[in-house]
Amino acid sequence: MYPFLSIEDFHLCLNNDKTSCLNAVQFYLHQIKLNVHLNTFLEVFESESIARAIELDEKRKNGIKLGKLYGVVVSIKDVLCYKDHICSASSKILENFVSLYSATAVQKLLDEDAIIIGRLNCDEFAMGSSNENSAFGPVLNPIDNTKVPGGSSGGSAVAIAANLSMISLGSDTGGSVRQPADYCGVIGFKPSYGRISRYGLIAYGSSFDCIGIFAKQIKDIALTLEVIAGCDNYDSTCSHLAVKNYSSALSNSTSLKIGYFAETLTHPALDPEIKSTIESFLNKLNINGHTVKPINFSMLDYIVPAYYILATAEASSNLSRYDGVHYGYRTKESSIKNIDDMIKQTRHEGFGKEVQKRILLGTFVLSAEYYDSYYNKAQKIRNKLALETKEIFSQFDCIISPTSPSTAFELNKKNKSAAETYITDLYTVYANLVGIPAISIPLFKHTNQLPFGLQIMTDNFKEDKLLSIANQLLNMKN
Repeated sequence: MYPFLSIEDFHLCLNNDKTSCLNAVQFYLHQIKLNVHLNTFLEVFESESIARAIELDEKRKNGIKLGKLYGVVVSIKDVLCYKDHICSASSKILENFVSLYSATAVQKLLDEDAIIIGRLNCDEFAMGSSNENSAFGPVLNPIDNTKVPGGSSGGSAVAIAANLSMISLGSDTGGSVRQPADYCGVIGFKPSYGRISRYGLIAYGSSFDCIGIFAKQIKDIALTLEVIAGCDNYDSTCSHLAVKNYSSALSNSTSLKIGYFAETLTHPALDPEIKSTIESFLNKLNINGHTVKPINFSMLDYIVPAYYILATAEASSNLSRYDGVHYGYRTKESSIKNIDDMIKQTRHEGFGKEVQKRILLGTFVLSAEYYDSYYNKAQKIRNKLALETKEIFSQFDCIISPTSPSTAFELNKKNKSAAETYITDLYTVYANLVGIPAISIPLFKHTNQLPFGLQIMTDNFKEDKLLSIANQLLNMKN
């Protein structure tokens, strides 16, 4: 049985001597061993986490001041660097790479006395929507092992859904936190671009990438965000805006002006039952005193193509550093005659098919012949979206939509069709294109017994409002 309802509950138990950091770590280590078939963890830091738990218990007994996250057991996606630990991006090309430093977000967790229990499986270089693209095998959905957990942060979502850690960190480039959260029935939060430092996050699409948080409680998301958000001299894109006390905003309960894109509920890819359930929920919001209005949004069909043009272009540039020369995997092919052949063969052997596909697409759209036809047009769409978004938030508190067009799909069902896989990002990539914060909250259960939820988005750096609204809507579930 899951012993802690929230971080607050865990700390209350600690302070009343009803548990210890060591007991918590031992519980999660046991859970991880029971669920090894899910292939969630690439590495468990068993002895290290036990030693840290004992150290924290001693600090508490001796009255030494402890951090905001003391004893909180955290797991991290295998794209976040942790000093003296392997960070492979679930790729053969970085299989044995040991990081020389910790990501800023990881270091902030450690500084506040969190315990990092292990690194989590994901789609290779965070490229995927099902967690089937890992070089180390797929992650399984804990609710139904025949289904995918979503991606690319599938391991991070499963770590929370299967009670393998209290908090997990993932990355979100086009929905890679929110979509797996939706498939696994947990909360997945993506901040505004620049709210959390990207230093130490292995890059996929640098103008899209965000570190996100998974949890079962909104207040745990809020507390973790307070810890890891903030400016960072190592990341020039990181915002210098002050970090708010997000936890204190959760008690706010007001009538909301809620907008939704009418086209999101009429799109042919949307599951009919998800459509009718969300329409009923919108009606419930109206009955409860909120103002809910449709927003005409003619650009829905342009969002996914624009995203994949821009993100793959950035991926092509970012992944060019993996060449087998300086670090990482290098081919052992004996017939290699020169450095060009060595680099080609290394990248052919080291990268998986999905990563190769996205590098090729990105290189194509950046080529001189097609740059204006694809890349420039996609940037114009992104700029137009940003302008329209500002106008929308001058009239509405938030935008809500489905998180995904369907519930979790079967393993191996869509990995042969790029179009079928990419359409799962239909509702999530918008927030990354314009840089706004977004969250997926688990509200509903399909007749197929799988969970699905609702996505909420607010204006840039309005994470306090976003978390408050999410908390308010989750309370309507009860």
